[in-house]
Amino acid sequence: MKNAIAAGLFGLALAATPAAAQPLRVSLNTELQILDPLVTTINATRVFAYLVFDTLVGADEEGNYKPQMLEGWQVSEDRLTWTFTLRDGLAWSDGSAVTAEDCVASIRRWAQREALGGQLMAATQELRVLDPKRFEFRLNRPFAFVVEALGKSGHTIPVMMPARLAANDPHKPVTEIIGSGPYLFRQSEWRPGERASFVRNPAYRPRSEPPSALAGGKVPKMERIELVSIADQATRAAALMAGELDFLEIAPLDFVERLRRNRNVVVGKPRGIDQFLAVVNINHAVPPFDNPKIRQALQAAILQPEVMAAMGLPEDLIVPTCLSIYMCNAPGSTDAGSAPLQQAGTARARELLRASGYNNEPVVFLHAQASALLNPIGLVVSDQLRRAGFNVDLRSTDYATVAQHRLSRAPVAQGGWSVAPIVLNGIDLANPLNNPLISYNCSPVQPGWYCDLGITELMAKYSEAATPDSQRELADKLQAAAHRNVTFAIAGQFGGPAAWRANLQGVVPFAFPVFWGVERK
Repeated sequence: MKNAIAAGLFGLALAATPAAAQPLRVSLNTELQILDPLVTTINATRVFAYLVFDTLVGADEEGNYKPQMLEGWQVSEDRLTWTFTLRDGLAWSDGSAVTAEDCVASIRRWAQREALGGQLMAATQELRVLDPKRFEFRLNRPFAFVVEALGKSGHTIPVMMPARLAANDPHKPVTEIIGSGPYLFRQSEWRPGERASFVRNPAYRPRSEPPSALAGGKVPKMERIELVSIADQATRAAALMAGELDFLEIAPLDFVERLRRNRNVVVGKPRGIDQFLAVVNINHAVPPFDNPKIRQALQAAILQPEVMAAMGLPEDLIVPTCLSIYMCNAPGSTDAGSAPLQQAGTARARELLRASGYNNEPVVFLHAQASALLNPIGLVVSDQLRRAGFNVDLRSTDYATVAQHRLSRAPVAQGGWSVAPIVLNGIDLANPLNNPLISYNCSPVQPGWYCDLGITELMAKYSEAATPDSQRELADKLQAAAHRNVTFAIAGQFGGPAAWRANLQGVVPFAFPVFWGVERK
């Protein structure tokens, strides 16, 4: 009721404001709580990052990587020296010029937190500033994905920031937000859990090309954008239909059909890598899931059609069973190594669990009850584990608490955790070097802490693979290794569509919301 009253008062205030001066009112699926995109994987922070920061490279809607902050790059004949040049007119929001020194410092900070960045730096002999506009990578071995790393759109994003901020500890969020993106963050107006406001950056100089996903001209057409927190899903849907909100990052799943029938609302149609993959994050560091046989029993216990049926989505937004870590109906889709998943079932899971040596140890299950996406996934998967014979201790809370709890490596008896359902954007899964189901192998920063030396060897080979055929062969082997080791367990694939008012034009179709080019008709 409180949210409904707030939404109604919000609508009354807007009624007195001329349409041209009204902000773009957006409700994200999770609240904006952390402002540094290097220290969290919460999607709200990624949306924030693309408003206020910029990247050197951007991926277009066809998956091609294009210069963004860069004018371009040159590559030596042996492909061991990469020289990057910044385009003219780039400025930070404090008025100072963007320099190559800033970019090198930002890359170094990012690479300490991100798997693909770490692999790039491991292949780098020297990263140096040549002059205020140019910097250079000198590699110690071929690395096939230099540009793709700098244009990574998934967590964790290589955003550029001034060198003095990039010098901060990469494990602690920066407290001062200075970017070079299309919008400025009004930090003094920020009320966590209520509202975050952004205004157009007058110093931003967009590229001249048409916008395409994360590439091209990021023209900020709205004077002001507000991220409005409304926790109740029904209230969010009602606010959109009433015109009190303009854009929902994810339409409440059981309202999708109703929103589709509303002529004043447009519902997106995510397909392939624009959809989500539901997975179970497994803690490999502590019992019981430090035992691979018990992880295999967990994998067998998950019946994807049951999980997907609980989402309440129309059939055209669900893939009942997906066995690929690269998404189904996507360029990287493969069934390599998927035989264990094809044998899933409660009886099979019970058989594997009996043979594993499992001794009824508690399984602390982190359940994000307040999340419209994660709540049904958690309820169904926890029930499936109980049916298979696991001693499930369900801990229900909000997603921010789950995200913080997942950082703990403590044993279960000392406040640790065992499993946590999460959802991943398909765009983050397309490249094996970028895919969190394998790319954080043996990394100390990714909750779950899986480690398989076979994956390490395959990842190194993939990073040097020169042809599409060799990349495809190694990607298949990596998926087979992930399924064999059960780095994560797949729970299903689905589309969580955005929804927006029909009077908006210029909405960029992408896996997560971006707001350049958007304006009211």
